[in-house]
Amino acid sequence: MKHTIAVLVENKAGVLSRISGLFARRGFNIDSLAVGPTDDIHVSRVTIVVEGDDYIAEQVVQQLNKLIDVRKVRKLKNDDAMRRELVLVKVKLSEAQRGEIIDIAKIMDCEIVDISHTTLMLEQSDRPEKIELLIDLLSKYQILEIARTGTIALQKGSESV
Repeated sequence: MKHTIAVLVENKAGVLSRISGLFARRGFNIDSLAVGPTDDIHVSRVTIVVEGDDYIAEQVVQQLNKLIDVRKVRKLKNDDAMRRELVLVKVKLSEAQRGEIIDIAKIMDCEIVDISHTTLMLEQSDRPEKIELLIDLLSKYQILEIARTGTIALQKGSESV
């Protein structure tokens, strides 16, 4: 099972290194990691997705809370959070495939961001499951490159991390 953990940290050098070091020492695998600024220039938001059971997720939360530069940690419940990823997919295509891939882009609500005689690049920002579906649908064609961000997430409603 995948668990999404939101962490607010001091925005200073070495914080991300200490977080990744904690994961390495404990043998926890990071499935996805995204870091970005918040409305406060002194604070960054780290969104971490880990694979494992509830015990592993709780251990991650407890260990993160012990780090000095961590201000707040929260495990986001699957039903109570909005998750998004961004992906760019470059596909090799022939004239015969062009229409099929454009149809997939329309159905999946993707944007065509680049097109040439031999390639087409799609952009999609959506739930991680929908990103997976897009990649699966395009896998019957020759995918040349994929660039995918980590998951970002926010708690729904008035609660926040």
